Amino acid sequence: MPLIQVNGHSSPCRGVLFDKDGTLLHFMALWGGWADYVLRFMEERLELMGAGFTVPKEKVLGTLHVSGGAVSDYDVQGPLAMGTAEETSGILAWQLYAAGMPWNEAIIQVNQITKNAMYQIRQHKPAFPMPGLETFLESCRNASLEMAVVTSDTTAAALEHLEWMGIRSYFSVVIGRDQVENGKPHPEMAEKACRMLGLEPGEAVIIGDSNGDMQMARQAGAALAVGLYQGEGEDNHLIDAEVVISDYNEMKVVY
Repeated sequence: MPLIQVNGHSSPCRGVLFDKDGTLLHFMALWGGWADYVLRFMEERLELMGAGFTVPKEKVLGTLHVSGGAVSDYDVQGPLAMGTAEETSGILAWQLYAAGMPWNEAIIQVNQITKNAMYQIRQHKPAFPMPGLETFLESCRNASLEMAVVTSDTTAAALEHLEWMGIRSYFSVVIGRDQVENGKPHPEMAEKACRMLGLEPGEAVIIGDSNGDMQMARQAGAALAVGLYQGEGEDNHLIDAEVVISDYNEMKVVY
């Protein structure tokens, strides 16, 4: 059985499960522009109603902003990083509802804003692989390791982003939040991916950038929970990770 070696840990496995945003692709390159567009149009809509956000703008989705207001970074424990599309829409719709808009209209308005934001993103396809990822994926393929994506995004969006990066062919299974009853940190997504790959969870290494990924891995009984963190400062949010890396060059497949 092949071994995954990482920072002093050596784990035999038959498969690897990857989160998508912040794990396979650069988070801010894709979602920074999306959040910037959404928050700007939400702000304009609220101003027309004579209102504003019910909380500071950076707290709505968990974003950081430069002095001019543009999104510059994100809270790794915030809704933008960890929330599902449905949860994010609910947060945004609440802002319009709190300003006096009927809930059904608020949902329609938010769906249109987020749809327009994604249209803008699709014009540029800003999905870029994390450092060392493609070399690591190729090593996994050469070792005949099964690979899957388990993401809080929708399956359709995940497939689209993998195509943009040219790495779709590496993954025989792609599972989005829409394919399970329970999202992360519940183990259902990992367990389903393993069943579809023909593996036991204890034969899979799970890699993600949030502690929800790590908790999912632990609850599923994965062989190893690997946290990926590229930010500045401490990686304290990955408290359930067994090992933390800054890029895929720190991982090696031995077979």
